Amino acid sequence: MLDKLGTLGLVGIVVTLAGLGLVAYQAPLVAAGLFLVLAGIGLVTQSLVKNVMSAFGFA
Repeated sequence: MLDKLGTLGLVGIVVTLAGLGLVAYQAPLVAAGLFLVLAGIGLVTQSLVKNVMSAFGFA
């Protein structure tokens, strides 16, 4: 999976995790909430992409 993201995708993941780590350092409960929000957005995005790909006959 990581090879399909490319350099920019990997940088985005690193920046996101660094930001989440910075928030966790100051407010762990807020960081847990942000993690849940990011995980939910990721799942919704994955589902949307999968549905669009299947609509075009790619998957």
